[in-house]
Amino acid sequence: MSELDKSEQCQIPAGTKVLVTGATGFTGSVLTQKLVAMGLDVVAIARPTSNLSAFSGTPITWLKGDVFDEALINQAMAGVSYVFHMVTPFREAKSPDLGYYNVHVLSTQLLAKAALKQPNFQRFVHVSTIGVHGHIDQPPADETYRTDPGDVYQETKLQGEIWIKEFGDSTGLPVVVVRPAGIYGPGEKRLLKIYKWVCKGWVPLIGDGSNLLHFIHVDDLTDFFLVSATHPKAVGEVFICGSDQAIPFNDVVALISQYYGVSVKFLKFPAAPLFVLGDVFEQICRPLGIEPPIYRRRLAFYTKDRSFNTAKMRNLVGFSPKHSDQEGLQELAQWYLDHNWLTLKRSA
Repeated sequence: MSELDKSEQCQIPAGTKVLVTGATGFTGSVLTQKLVAMGLDVVAIARPTSNLSAFSGTPITWLKGDVFDEALINQAMAGVSYVFHMVTPFREAKSPDLGYYNVHVLSTQLLAKAALKQPNFQRFVHVSTIGVHGHIDQPPADETYRTDPGDVYQETKLQGEIWIKEFGDSTGLPVVVVRPAGIYGPGEKRLLKIYKWVCKGWVPLIGDGSNLLHFIHVDDLTDFFLVSATHPKAVGEVFICGSDQAIPFNDVVALISQYYGVSVKFLKFPAAPLFVLGDVFEQICRPLGIEPPIYRRRLAFYTKDRSFNTAKMRNLVGFSPKHSDQEGLQELAQWYLDHNWLTLKRSA
């Protein structure tokens, strides 16, 4: 875990009660461990099926149930001063639309209304996504760039953040909205397939690989959540949290291959036919509850530009990420090796 600079230190007093949603997820677990280490009274909501073994012995009050269950929310919010709301449903193309709405919108409404009733409530940190902006036509974009969500996940994320922002403005509830870039770091699985492809020497390429990706290391992101929760200038604001600049997909592959010392060949596919095929698979598979082998959101990773100007978080609250893309992506390359998540076979 990185150390916050003195200007960025979390000012939440030890013993303060905080609520985390999505605490068992990749980002949520990192934040939750930081909050516990700071001596805070952490309450977390987990799905009934969640495996909590990774938190064994950690002083967390767990409440199991649905985050859109009003009775559970009222129980969880009793005496809470800070909320870190980052829960998301399992992001699968087969998931029903209502599930996304319940988790991204309904839960936000219930939490915010309960927060308003707490006598010592201080801050509501609402976690959204850069995905609400869609493809960036003229990169880099900032927080004021038009929104253009590309799927139900992003659509409901946007609905949730619009609602909470308006609710905060109208009621005085101290709200901050954070739109993280692509989150990565030790233990992250979404990028694992790219690392495995590099190790095998073949990487599927949709388009020409020049599309821009924007990342943020999970340690930096969770530090920024703490700054968002305590900095007075953060209230009422929307922040994009990402590294200093975007990086082309080709450069991501190059960084990984250089670190592993392997040469890579690209297996190229045209984008347009795959998007048509993805639409067909989604229409067939979703009603059957089957995860389609190809779908639009996965294809968008390789074709859409995600590039952002992150100056606002630096200029307004003085926060700068500590991990460059090169350092962070290569750190992850070593972590995968050390934890046997992949096998590297170098040529003799």
